[in-house]
Amino acid sequence: MRYLHTMVRVKDIDESLDFYCNKFGMQEVRRVENEQGRFTLIFLAAREDTETGKSKQAPLLELTYNWDPETYQGGRNFGHLAFEVDDIYETCRKLSEQGVTINRPPRDGNMAFIKSPDGISIELLQKGPAKEKAEPWMSMENTGNW
Repeated sequence: MRYLHTMVRVKDIDESLDFYCNKFGMQEVRRVENEQGRFTLIFLAAREDTETGKSKQAPLLELTYNWDPETYQGGRNFGHLAFEVDDIYETCRKLSEQGVTINRPPRDGNMAFIKSPDGISIELLQKGPAKEKAEPWMSMENTGNW
């Protein structure tokens, strides 16, 4: 398993980039604009990670900007921790056997969500290409929220 990123929601991209990049010293390493989902993802790395060329291996900060205005309360601006796993189905199976609820099953063979005992959302992402869709995950419903 490899730690990937922490996601926070932001209400103003320019203000956030000014803080994280200009004042805090991080650097933008990737950006995704999703018109259908109406959001922008901006991935930032620490300057030392970008200078050594390790930004693809370093943990990142993901800034998520939702195009439709929303007021975030109760920690909703903090999104999730993300980890890359070798086998998403096996990881979810082991976690489930240990009593962990799979809130968002890996129906697509690529992504799942669980929560820590303190309610922190954790995204699990399949390393490499998505696995073939398979049961019991393919037809499993979501549980709670993430």
